Amino acid sequence: MNGLLPLLFLLLPVAAFSGWVLGRRRSERTSGARVSELSTNYFRGLNYLLNEQQDKAIEVFLKLAEINRDTVETHLALGNLFRRRGEVDRAIRVHQNLIARPNLSDEEKTVALLELGEDYMRAGLLDRAETLFADLVAMDALAPSALRHLIGIYQHERDWDKAIEHARRLERATGESQATTIAQFHCELAEQARAQGDHVAARAHIADAFAVEADCVRAGMILGNVESAENHLDAAIAAFERVAELDVDYLPEILSPLLDSYARTQQMQRAEEFLLHIIERHRGVSPVLALARLYATTRGEDKAVEVLNESLRHRPSVRALMALIDMNLRGVGGEARENFLILRDLTRQLVEGKALYRCNRCGFGAKAHHWQCPSCKTWGSVRPIHGAAGE
Repeated sequence: MNGLLPLLFLLLPVAAFSGWVLGRRRSERTSGARVSELSTNYFRGLNYLLNEQQDKAIEVFLKLAEINRDTVETHLALGNLFRRRGEVDRAIRVHQNLIARPNLSDEEKTVALLELGEDYMRAGLLDRAETLFADLVAMDALAPSALRHLIGIYQHERDWDKAIEHARRLERATGESQATTIAQFHCELAEQARAQGDHVAARAHIADAFAVEADCVRAGMILGNVESAENHLDAAIAAFERVAELDVDYLPEILSPLLDSYARTQQMQRAEEFLLHIIERHRGVSPVLALARLYATTRGEDKAVEVLNESLRHRPSVRALMALIDMNLRGVGGEARENFLILRDLTRQLVEGKALYRCNRCGFGAKAHHWQCPSCKTWGSVRPIHGAAGE
């Protein structure tokens, strides 16, 4: 329904004034009944849009476009509808024909160019879309919209330097902070450098991310991984612990390398203190499972079982139950073991195939964490799902 709003804003003024405009233009050639019929057709087309009957809406607006070829709004609406239906070639033709008209105002032409650029993007013709949007930005026509589309193209192409440049231009054009997005682009560059083993460049991009957003969680995580790779384990621990303090929801992402750094520096007491502290703040099961594993090696399995039992009483969790079953399996045999195996299989089926993360903007579910939502393309919106079957 939200996707229809631009069309409705575009067509409502046409519907409201269609009778008056058509009556004025055709007062000498048409009857009042004809004007009434055209006005009624506009409202009929709008009704089809509201009910998401795009085929019928297109049929109505096509007829209106044939009757009144000068109506720019109708042709824009038609092109938009074709694009929404996946008929991108038809949308491109409608918008190209509209742009070719000699009597278009500058404002109407820039709107049509913007729509044509969106058609090219939907068709996968990113080079054409980029050229068109860049021309609009150069003319300072609809610059914010064109800039947003260009940023989307550069993200798709993973051209992070250009994405940063245009995000800064968007910030200047609108006055709206793009710090979070720009920091993510710097983090993408840092990840690329780290993957290539270039830790000097990675550190430079991390510094750029922190300069834009001082509390950038992702930059802290990358820094922890770089410090760990260079065997600066105390620095790695400090970086990961800071991430947990900044945003405890990202704990599952840093827990494994953090515990590894504790183990490599033989700071297991510090690890225990960290986990006990974070369990009080984090409602998820990951630190509980980590603490149980730690106790299993340092204090014995009875202590680990005690931790899991205590957690299950206060925070029902399928993952904690599975860990408890696995621990109990080691000390039983015969029929009791068979029963535990059946119970373990049942609990595993409860979590297999389940989404562990969800975008808090569009609701997209995923088994793994994404910094950018694959669906709505929002940065930093994918979070762990809390609940019995999740975190």
